[in-house]
Amino acid sequence: MTPAQKNEAIELLKEKFSQYNNFYLTNTESLSVAQVNQLRRICFSKNVEMKVAKNTLVRKALESLDGERFKGTFDSLHGVTALMFSENPKEPAIILSEFRGKDTKPALKAAFVDGDVFVGDDQLNALKNLKSKQDLIGEIIGLLQSPAKNVISGLNAGNKLAALVKALEERGTAA
Repeated sequence: MTPAQKNEAIELLKEKFSQYNNFYLTNTESLSVAQVNQLRRICFSKNVEMKVAKNTLVRKALESLDGERFKGTFDSLHGVTALMFSENPKEPAIILSEFRGKDTKPALKAAFVDGDVFVGDDQLNALKNLKSKQDLIGEIIGLLQSPAKNVISGLNAGNKLAALVKALEERGTAA
């Protein structure tokens, strides 16, 4: 690779890292070409971009953007590295889990999700169960609405009870 090609690759990586708040570093070394192509197709169908890049170029791209912010991922840059970029923070984890089945390949090296770094293959289940920002906001709104609904329900029940007592009272006076 010429220096010009390296610079071009670094710029392309910088664009991807700037575009996405979430990326995964995986080890695809033990996969066959057919398996890698299958994984790429699955990623494409789920709107996850998958790129293979040299570790030194990935590191240079991350350092030039914000070396301190991405520092936790640097120790994972060894061996063959495939990058997975996604808007949805847990989609790559789901793809990896389903693709792997009972196998442990491809291995998760690290994940950068909304500013947090998850290192190691043992973090895959935690990443798979992450809730999106919209899910959390929905849960909070539901929790905030719950007491108000209970109060309104109680007030409505009170009106029904008062109407029932009044009806019984009127029937009692009519008899």
